[in-house]
Amino acid sequence: MVNKPIYLAASLLAILSVIAIGASANNNVFAQSDEVQATIVPGASTLTDTAYSPNPIQAKVGQEVKWTNEDSAFHTVTSGTAGGADVGKAFDSGLQGPSALTAKGKTFEHKFDTAGEFPYHCTLHPAMVGKVVVS
Repeated sequence: MVNKPIYLAASLLAILSVIAIGASANNNVFAQSDEVQATIVPGASTLTDTAYSPNPIQAKVGQEVKWTNEDSAFHTVTSGTAGGADVGKAFDSGLQGPSALTAKGKTFEHKFDTAGEFPYHCTLHPAMVGKVVVS
């Protein structure tokens, strides 16, 4: 009989632990990340619409997209279409400075504050194309 309160307390503690863990896990599942990850794939300079992954990138208004260069070549993430009047007006990683994707592992980030479709390309390899769809 003495063990009954101990078993009851242990059972209650176990149930409360499971509930707390479940509630914590659910919060993480439904939390919206502030950042979307994208990659410039190895060998990208010889590719077209598969050079950036994923393509298209799906993002929400207010989210930041972070591109990581996983290739050994220099690349850019430049808004607009190659040769178009809008080249680089929305965003541009460029080839100099801290946002330049001039080495494997370098990153460039851009926050999208408006909904829409944003085509982009690499200025060094204009056949490399991608699109960010912001909703």
